[in-house]
Amino acid sequence: MPHIKSTRLILASSSPRRADLLSQIGLTFEIYPNDIDEPSFDGSITPASATQQLASMKAKSVAERYTDGVIIGADTLVSFEDKLLGKPDDPDHARCMLKKLSGKKHEVVTGVSLINVEQCKEISWTEATKVYFRDLSSMEIDEYVNCGEPSDKAGAYGIQGRGAAFVNRIEGCYFNVVGLPLASLIEHLSDF
Repeated sequence: MPHIKSTRLILASSSPRRADLLSQIGLTFEIYPNDIDEPSFDGSITPASATQQLASMKAKSVAERYTDGVIIGADTLVSFEDKLLGKPDDPDHARCMLKKLSGKKHEVVTGVSLINVEQCKEISWTEATKVYFRDLSSMEIDEYVNCGEPSDKAGAYGIQGRGAAFVNRIEGCYFNVVGLPLASLIEHLSDF
């Protein structure tokens, strides 16, 4: 990744998970959190469209502040029975989400947008991973919600934390579930 390492990268996110993933693969980057108000989507938009739109909005809001570099915007949502699950509003909402996901399959969809500021060029894509939960007891759900981990995570769980114990298996990219599909990111950065 020598040519990627020499490119100025700016992560348009305050997500510690996304920053950890970029650091894990050896990329040097700056963090400039986006300042968009995320819209709520009704059932008429697909998860891929919603995440791609949000990723693009985030990247564009940060790109306005730079004259060079590549901005990385991303957004991750959980899709269950054709309904989008974002971050829970409160502990009761988190419990409700986890009860829905218990014993069932859902999809985690991440939209990513790259903007080359100097070239005024943007590319966006989405990646989906199927996640299968085992059956969860009410006590497990309560203990998990009470630990606080679900509060800032789409679908009310983190696969990289205690929520890993809920997952029977996945089909697709694990890192996508954490919040950034690393393999496709590197491919697109290389092409970019």
